Amino acid sequence: MSITSLLQQTSLLPEHYRGLSKNEMESRIIAIKKRLGSKLFIPGHHYQKDEVIQFADVTGDSLQLAQLSAANKEAEHIVFCGVHFMAETADMLTTEQQHVYLPDMRAGCSMADMADIYQTEQAWPILQQLFGDTIIPLTYVNSTAAIKAFTGRHGGACVTSSNAKEMVKWAFTQKQRIFFLPDQHLGRNTAYDLGIPLENMAVWNPQTNMLETDQSPENIQVILWKGHCSVHEGFTVQHTEFVRKAHPNMHIIVHPECSREVVAAADDAGSTKYIIDTINKAPSGSAWAIGTEMNLVNRIIKQHPDKQIISLNENFCPCLTMNRIDLPHLLWSLESIEQGQPHNRIQVDTHTAEEARSSLERMLLRA
Repeated sequence: MSITSLLQQTSLLPEHYRGLSKNEMESRIIAIKKRLGSKLFIPGHHYQKDEVIQFADVTGDSLQLAQLSAANKEAEHIVFCGVHFMAETADMLTTEQQHVYLPDMRAGCSMADMADIYQTEQAWPILQQLFGDTIIPLTYVNSTAAIKAFTGRHGGACVTSSNAKEMVKWAFTQKQRIFFLPDQHLGRNTAYDLGIPLENMAVWNPQTNMLETDQSPENIQVILWKGHCSVHEGFTVQHTEFVRKAHPNMHIIVHPECSREVVAAADDAGSTKYIIDTINKAPSGSAWAIGTEMNLVNRIIKQHPDKQIISLNENFCPCLTMNRIDLPHLLWSLESIEQGQPHNRIQVDTHTAEEARSSLERMLLRA
């Protein structure tokens, strides 16, 4: 059954949950977790609200959480506090006896949604005509199961922000060119760090079905899907300039989903885990401006009172789709499971899952 059909069958949060107090919701969640015990597993992504993260059994990045879900063989019910593509990956890696749920089906990912499988299938033959059989597709794990399956079907692999360099290196041992979906910024930053000139990168625009470049095809090494993270694209060079003037001694660290210009203007860039580890290892008294999602930045600030930490853009909002998961939706999901009438189950069809797993496995073999 497809995610679309599941969404059509899903009802919205019953209104009475909105009227519950925070204390009542928290106490009911605690009681359910105690009653279900090891049968229940709640993975929480770093970008989730604190009100939800407090109930997570583990926190981490999307692929890490999916792997931990698969490793927890006792868990029959996996309530994934993240977004669609993360729950899809968890479903593909877990057993048939394990069921994955998303507390709110509206919790999507704007970046993942920018790489539509129908647009991708339209783009591929055009690119093949332009470049011949010289392209291997790579997809960021922040993509739909259908895009992961497309990548697997054409001999490609998934990448994470932590292993993107290793996977791009591998891809160039397979083919002359790479087709990188869905985040152009991660693809561009990774390729640039590996020594590929910006002029040797082109952008595929799925709206026009055209390659955006002023170079001849033989010079193109990297084809970037025209997609982005709405959170990380919100950080600008002007933000880095402001921090430099207001806090001259402050280190700027950003996520590689930020634009090439912002990454170049920062002192350091890396995955969510890299940012967390860097701040953890930083000496007391050090000063940092962090360019990533606000819920995580606020959590890091609370965890490091001995350091001066700000958001690179202090007027920025948290990820809106991640924030769809809240206490009412989490409680509703857990109570529906306990009552034997679970909703919002995520199921990826067998054929898509098989092809998508091949893409994931090629990455896991090398990462």
